[in-house]
Amino acid sequence: MNRRFLFLLSSLSFAVLFLFLVALFSGQGKNINGSFGLKLLRLRINQGNHTLLTPHRKLLRTALAETNRIWGEKCSKADIVINQGPTAPLPSGIPTYTVEILNVCVSGCDISGIHLTCGWFSSARLINPKIFKRLRYNDCLVNDGKPLINGGTLSFQYANTFLYPLSVSRVVCS
Repeated sequence: MNRRFLFLLSSLSFAVLFLFLVALFSGQGKNINGSFGLKLLRLRINQGNHTLLTPHRKLLRTALAETNRIWGEKCSKADIVINQGPTAPLPSGIPTYTVEILNVCVSGCDISGIHLTCGWFSSARLINPKIFKRLRYNDCLVNDGKPLINGGTLSFQYANTFLYPLSVSRVVCS
């Protein structure tokens, strides 16, 4: 009885290892430099008319934007990156999420007037309105409209039963 169980357990372990290696070397994804042929698995997300590729394993969701920079433009809304992911729930059991908003402008620009599409955003946890506030339906203001310095990050937590999809709608280049 014990030998059968051990044989079954080891067979199952090898099968799982084999499936993992097949998925890893299946050719789906992008080569990682210096990885001796290992592939980074990607997950396809259909969003409107665009298909976004995201890493297989994520701690924070990233709102990806197309870079439509016209030659000579100092910055664009693609220079603001939004990451968000789940954190520990409130004592009442309401899920919480952490949001990070980053200025990744490569030309060294400070970006102000950052507005996000946010639906009917609301939170059971109080958020400092100087950091993030909903002005009206689908229009939220970041950093009270003040510049987010190059390389700067703002973060806050909100609590709601579901994650709000946030994306940059407009910015002002400083």
